[in-house]
Amino acid sequence: MMVEGTAPKDKGGSRSASRLAAVQALYQLASTDEAIPALVISEFRAWRLGKEMDGEMYDEADEPLFVDIVNGAWERRAVIDGHIGAALTGSRTMDRLERLVLAVLRAGVYEMIARPDVPTAVVINEYMDVAHAFFTGKEPGFVNGVLDNVSRQVRSGPVT
Repeated sequence: MMVEGTAPKDKGGSRSASRLAAVQALYQLASTDEAIPALVISEFRAWRLGKEMDGEMYDEADEPLFVDIVNGAWERRAVIDGHIGAALTGSRTMDRLERLVLAVLRAGVYEMIARPDVPTAVVINEYMDVAHAFFTGKEPGFVNGVLDNVSRQVRSGPVT
């Protein structure tokens, strides 16, 4: 299963490509009954990261970052989903989120929790860019709001 979406050119290079690919991999994992991260990661390494597929060239990715986000977000999804659920407002609930939006949020929240080396503003901006690669509507703003809310839960200090 392939999720379309292209990384914005010249915006972060291999790390941005890693985040986009990680969201695609998390979407794929959430879309199957036999979710095995190692198999999906292997598939991405063999056929997507830095490769040509369907006439499009995938950007080179920072593979360690890609692997970290996919494994970490998938293994910790119960905790991550708890943070996402707590950040939702109004009539939004976890079970009403589109699977792709949830994949974007899981990857972003994982970085908020597990990657203190990445500034909060970078995490939010990167995943807004990923959301823009897939959506033209209100979803990128929604991703921004949820990640901003989660950042206040899991990180102290202002967004910089």
